[in-house]
Amino acid sequence: MDYKKLGLRIGLEIHKQIESHKLFCSCPSELVEGEPDLEVKRKLRSVVSETGKKDEVAGFEMSKSKYGVYQFFKNSCCLVELDEEPCHEINKDALRVALTVSKMMNCEFVDELLIMRKQVLDFSNTSSFQRTGLIGFNGYLKTKNGKVKIETVCIEEDAARKVKDAKDYIVYRLDRLGIPLMEIVTAPDMNTPEQAKEVAGQIGMILKSTGRVKNGLGTIRQDVNVSIKGHPRVEIKGVQKLQDIPKLIENEVKRQIKNKNGKSEVRKVNSDLTTSYMRPMPGAARMYVETDVPNVRIKPLLKGLGKVELISDKTKKLEEKGISFELARELVKNGINIEDYNYKDLNFVARVLIEMPKEIEKRFELKSKLKETDFDEVLEKYFGNEISKEAVFEILVEKVKGNKVNYSKYQVVSGDDLEKEIKEIIKKHKDAPINALMGIVMGKYRGKVDGKKVMEILKKNV
Repeated sequence: MDYKKLGLRIGLEIHKQIESHKLFCSCPSELVEGEPDLEVKRKLRSVVSETGKKDEVAGFEMSKSKYGVYQFFKNSCCLVELDEEPCHEINKDALRVALTVSKMMNCEFVDELLIMRKQVLDFSNTSSFQRTGLIGFNGYLKTKNGKVKIETVCIEEDAARKVKDAKDYIVYRLDRLGIPLMEIVTAPDMNTPEQAKEVAGQIGMILKSTGRVKNGLGTIRQDVNVSIKGHPRVEIKGVQKLQDIPKLIENEVKRQIKNKNGKSEVRKVNSDLTTSYMRPMPGAARMYVETDVPNVRIKPLLKGLGKVELISDKTKKLEEKGISFELARELVKNGINIEDYNYKDLNFVARVLIEMPKEIEKRFELKSKLKETDFDEVLEKYFGNEISKEAVFEILVEKVKGNKVNYSKYQVVSGDDLEKEIKEIIKKHKDAPINALMGIVMGKYRGKVDGKKVMEILKKNV
């Protein structure tokens, strides 16, 4: 499709959970399983705003005539989540994380954080509103196709977790309600599906670089705004996977081409990456001031913000040390500081730390329980020329199986003895090709010799 001719405009809204306690109380931000300690049944009602207007979404949700059931857990909830107690002071730790991200995206900052109430009547919040506050604005990210503006960065509380949707009621768990969340909104500056994917990936990389965001399914939600010439904006909610963004946008553009008289609305993602109607587009009437949270001066908090090194920069530095891109990326992803290992061949060290545990699990169906001390011990033996490179893997397998390792079994054969033995093998198998000779030597000295060294000796003597 000719996206330029179609006038395609794409914007992103990315929500990411912050790794900290809840935003307006001290409860831990952890999801729990099992039976709840308490269940509360509630009906929610929409009301007019202070300007006398009523939100269209509120009326839509009210027309469903459902009620909500909220599951309460003592270990992850308090009266704040039940809306039976005013919210506490805002979580300054989570706020600093959000400010750091705003700074990394070149944002300007508000003078004061003013918390607003955003009305929500889908039962995802016991109070019927979500607390949210603007902290950064007018930022930008650089892409291959120019700058993309970051319109706003907000900090807000996550919604309750839906566990059942019946005909007359919806069941939510309150363990997720209140987890601190960042909302990052871009301008509709992207003009191709691939550019949207690039920007979403860049934002995700910035978030992960802080080391202060949650990982796993459900910790990030990406909403995509799509419009073409002659068609109003459509918001697509809940895109989980980065790789789905281009196909999803392509399908939505095709739908809008067929339905030129469509309305501005919110749609949900289907399993085949098409979309279906969800609800009307929300209006401004659902926002009003939160009176229980005092304003927070932002400037004093900016002084303590440290500089965060991007994952991409960390990966590049590791590549410069001779580590492959794939291994470098895995090291950074797993938070492993390879520089703690003072050895020459860091690429091999990375293979031992990253690839070998995965290979053991795949080949032997053994869950790797290797400790840092296990790796330290094996690497020290290898770089001390006590064991061969081939022996490293076998020893790690033994450790995973829980067997005691007899290192004398893997003791390296000295260079002179090895060359002498290889010459004898060559004499006994005069007509054997070099690969066959290699197999004989490695079979006899399994785990005790370095394959590369053996091949060098064979080439010299055959």
